[in-house]
Amino acid sequence: MQSIIMNPPLSLQKFGQFRSERLPYVLILLVLAIWPGELGEVTRGLMIDAYTQVAAFVATTLLLFYGVERLFNFELGAALRNAKGWQIPISAVLGSTPGCGGAVVVVAAYTSGNVSFGAVVAALTATMGDAAFLLLAARPEIALIVLPLSLVVGALTGFIVDKVNKTDYCGNIAASSELAPRIGKLRQRDFAYVAFVIPGLMIGASQLLQYDIEATWGIILPITGLAGTAIGLLVWAASPVQAMTNAADGPLTRITEETSFIAVWVIGAYLAYDYIVMYSGVDLKYVFASVAPLLPLMGVLIGLIPGCGPQVLVTTLYVNGIIPFAALMGNAISNDGDALFPAIALNPKAALMATLYSTIPAMILAYGFYFLAPDFG
Repeated sequence: MQSIIMNPPLSLQKFGQFRSERLPYVLILLVLAIWPGELGEVTRGLMIDAYTQVAAFVATTLLLFYGVERLFNFELGAALRNAKGWQIPISAVLGSTPGCGGAVVVVAAYTSGNVSFGAVVAALTATMGDAAFLLLAARPEIALIVLPLSLVVGALTGFIVDKVNKTDYCGNIAASSELAPRIGKLRQRDFAYVAFVIPGLMIGASQLLQYDIEATWGIILPITGLAGTAIGLLVWAASPVQAMTNAADGPLTRITEETSFIAVWVIGAYLAYDYIVMYSGVDLKYVFASVAPLLPLMGVLIGLIPGCGPQVLVTTLYVNGIIPFAALMGNAISNDGDALFPAIALNPKAALMATLYSTIPAMILAYGFYFLAPDFG
């Protein structure tokens, strides 16, 4: 995982040494944000939305997850091993938790021999990954349908797979240390990032309650959104994290690293959608409507792509009324989020089979909603 590292200016050394493959992306985003005229205004607005609507909720959820783990010195892998008949439903619950942390834990537990293959399938089928945060923020009433349904489907699929699958795909866990490099002690940038989470969460909650956030928060809104986004981008540019953190790191460090990683994908999806709408002249709703019967299939197939970026984009299209609920549901079941990255690295054969198994219920639900409830959602 070594890469060419760029030395930062003295004023930015608190963020660490920037990774050359990430820094250009960050610089492009910052240039777009300060660009004069409509382009800069739209970019800044989307960055604020990404932070207050998604990133602040991500950070809060991770704080609860990692805080409880640290507070009670709780080793989830051992607990899953001792759960026996409850492994699959517990794994489905972990997978359905917004984000990818729960699914990653189950993947690691399987590779170390703590859970069955069906538990992995349950977690990967149930997870919606980081796209769940976007859906919770933008359409919470739909999220309260998608996430529980994904949990139930994940658990049922896991039980069925354990009954019909007789192959042991379990490998060794040696590669896991490369996926989650030790970051080190708590840093100033962790405090700086988390400091903006509290007002960001309050702003996001205000928006969910239908308040006029511009009138309510005034100058605090752009300061919080843009500062939180800028710190997150710089953290990500200097971070070794690809999808997960090391459990040995403190909760605040893990929150900062993983939230900044997620936020980059969310910002990319937001900008991609709005830029296409603004500058291409293409009516996306019309384009997708012309291939309506294929949209559920497209949602399922996009879900097979590792990572959360494509899945966040699918959810963005749904939130904006471009694709139907059937396509969103198919994508939610088939996608494995960032959990697929460690799954592939730890055990590629298990990862491939698990994600293929998840496409079956994804297709059933996607076309079930398409034909039986086409106007749902």
